[in-house]
Amino acid sequence: MVLETGVGFRRTTPRGSGGGDIEIDSKKLAAEAAWLAEQKKGVNIQVLDVRDQIRIADFFVLVTATSKPHAKALFNEIHTGLKALGESHRPAEGTDLGWWVLLDYGDVVVHVMQEEARTYYDLDNLYGECEELDWQGAQVRSRDSSVRSRDN
Repeated sequence: MVLETGVGFRRTTPRGSGGGDIEIDSKKLAAEAAWLAEQKKGVNIQVLDVRDQIRIADFFVLVTATSKPHAKALFNEIHTGLKALGESHRPAEGTDLGWWVLLDYGDVVVHVMQEEARTYYDLDNLYGECEELDWQGAQVRSRDSSVRSRDN
């Protein structure tokens, strides 16, 4: 099966199939990314449903980092946590500067931005008409595994 995932990229297998039998839909993936960002003290985390606005993604996850090292820590947390669930992203952009780090999972794009970048690019306002997902109320696998690992 070939799925169109954006400009110049095609996924030849369903999301999650490379890491076993696990499949995850875009809404759950966005909630997982937001939850992982919260674990590393990401600020002002929002998940926007952009399906009606753009064709290249279903959800944007917006996270504010307080510094360059914080942006890198958020990137590592999200990258590592979602990789453990069988998810992979295209090559990340902005990791060297840490001002705006972008992780593109196809249907979900994670934007980790320092406060100045978030204010300057103002994605919150640009996509202000989009519905915001209540990611904190969503069931995420990362939360379940962290609870189990602490209880054992």
